[in-house]
Amino acid sequence: MGQVRVDLTISLDGYGTTTDQTPEDPFGQDWNRLQAAYVATRTFRERVLGQTGKGTTGLDNDYAAAYFEGIGAEIMGAGKFGLHAHPGDPDWRGWWGSNPPFRCPVFVLTHESRPSLEMEGGTTFHFVQTSAEETLEHAREAAGDRDVRIGGGVRVVRSYLAAGLVDRLHVGIVPILLGRGENLWAELRELERGYKVTSEIAESGTIHVTFSR
Repeated sequence: MGQVRVDLTISLDGYGTTTDQTPEDPFGQDWNRLQAAYVATRTFRERVLGQTGKGTTGLDNDYAAAYFEGIGAEIMGAGKFGLHAHPGDPDWRGWWGSNPPFRCPVFVLTHESRPSLEMEGGTTFHFVQTSAEETLEHAREAAGDRDVRIGGGVRVVRSYLAAGLVDRLHVGIVPILLGRGENLWAELRELERGYKVTSEIAESGTIHVTFSR
């Protein structure tokens, strides 16, 4: 059985979501600030944007590459799939185009019942109304010996952390202040107990902190 993993980018004050989105700018400028170092990596540009040979190759890219390694299934919230922006739209197929970067079964936690959505490249989205624990059981079964990633958003990640179900948590702490949004550390006092904690600083100034057990 593989591990349960989280990789998340947060601000210096702990926020992993942004609140400045508009219909014209669905991601918002704060998202651009928060994700700038990750988006600049060669891994992101190749895996998500299809831009071969472009992007940074330093420590940020090492973590970006590790994000995709060994993953057999993913769990994400409805917000990460974009259902909050497209409620009741049966034609909405996510943010990532016809060939999403996940390339594995993805379990989307939602109250909205939808048929499974098979995409190019091995990604199939399953829309589930089960509890966090039940969904993890399904994801483990789908992943086999590979790892399960809790992909976000912050509330979903926090629920799995609070339940003690995460084996490895990596956070890229970006040196910006957001002051609003969903805070990853809310109600997780002393989370570090039971984990080995390591950190290193990338060329971008991002602090990569890993909690592992």
